[in-house]
Amino acid sequence: MDKLEIETHSPAETAAFAKSLAEKAEGGEVYCLDGDLGVGKTVFAQGFGSGLGITEPMASPTFTILKEYHAGRLALYHFDVYRIGSEDEMEEIGFYDLVGNPEGVSLIEWSKLIEGILPKDAVHVTIEKDPEKGFDYRRIRVM
Repeated sequence: MDKLEIETHSPAETAAFAKSLAEKAEGGEVYCLDGDLGVGKTVFAQGFGSGLGITEPMASPTFTILKEYHAGRLALYHFDVYRIGSEDEMEEIGFYDLVGNPEGVSLIEWSKLIEGILPKDAVHVTIEKDPEKGFDYRRIRVM
């Protein structure tokens, strides 16, 4: 994927952008999602799920580390590794079986915490706030 940078000014715009990314997914892609607490990663994930046709409510899997959604066009493997102690723990939750699976798409929040085990072709998405540009302003970089 080519580098892309956009600015959004509402949670709805952030979700719509994520939805547009997911609509292009073919299966096997890995999206790494990073940004500070409260920047909108869950909003992004919900929009992404919508783009895969997932209609059930989505919340961040902070305490379970992984939530799977199979009701869409492709499965979504939604990881939140904020509470992971080491990359070795990822094997216990089936990370290597799911990441890159052609029947689904992986979305990994806080991916920088497990950089050493991410696929080289992973798409990196960074969300940043800038309070000077407004409460809901976000800069989203895709690389």
